Amino acid sequence: MAVSLAACGSAPSSSAPAANTDSTDTSASTPASQTAELEGAVTTGGSTSVEKVILAMQESFMNANPGVDVTYDPTGSGAGITGASEGTLDIGLSSRALKDEETASGLVGTTFALDGIAIIVNNENTVTDLTLDQIKGLADGTITNWSEVGGPDAPVVLIGREAGSGTRDGFESIVGVEDVCVYDQELTSTGAVIAAVAANPNAFGYASLSAVDEKVKAVTVDGVEATEATVQDGSYKVQRPFVFVTKEGAELSDAAQAFIDFALSEDAQQLIIDAGAVPLA
Repeated sequence: MAVSLAACGSAPSSSAPAANTDSTDTSASTPASQTAELEGAVTTGGSTSVEKVILAMQESFMNANPGVDVTYDPTGSGAGITGASEGTLDIGLSSRALKDEETASGLVGTTFALDGIAIIVNNENTVTDLTLDQIKGLADGTITNWSEVGGPDAPVVLIGREAGSGTRDGFESIVGVEDVCVYDQELTSTGAVIAAVAANPNAFGYASLSAVDEKVKAVTVDGVEATEATVQDGSYKVQRPFVFVTKEGAELSDAAQAFIDFALSEDAQQLIIDAGAVPLA
């Protein structure tokens, strides 16, 4: 289901047109970000992990540009990439970098934020830190009991995302378990993974850092906590980009281009932070 927000809140956009040519100078009272007379619809869709960031950007951008309607359809990164390729979306949303074959087909990826992929366990689990090698073993079935990594004598239950998910692709590629994970459950949203891990004392999974809450416990990886600072400086290794996907050679509408410009501007950085993701700088 697509999400469309009413214009409320406030934030600047980096795509301002030329100053008002009327004899009355309104520059002091009009936000520098507001794009006068910008109108149209902008369709975005894809990754569910970017939801908080995109909804925050929608609200602020539409307040500054009341003639623009930005919609977001949370259907997964694979669908977002396909939508951009087929032209059914103005802007696809992916929570992974584009693959070589995707860029070779004419797709363009523009990173607008970063995100740590938190490794989550049930709050009752006594494990607090895992190495990348241990995470790999837990995921590919080499390690089948929590006692092998300092936890309780209990079977390991892996819960993850469905095929095509950017979060799944990011986790598997970083940890080195592409196509070999032994999943007990494959779910279609980040929220569903968190809920399932919260409900099963033996479970572990992965989720966007921006979505993790007190229902589950995020373990440190090689002793490094997943935070904004550790993602930005690269010391937390399980991380991925949030990406706008467009088609090379396809002309974006003024409204779509303005939305991208806003998302990449300094004015959007606090929105990204408040939504739990990490700005580029």
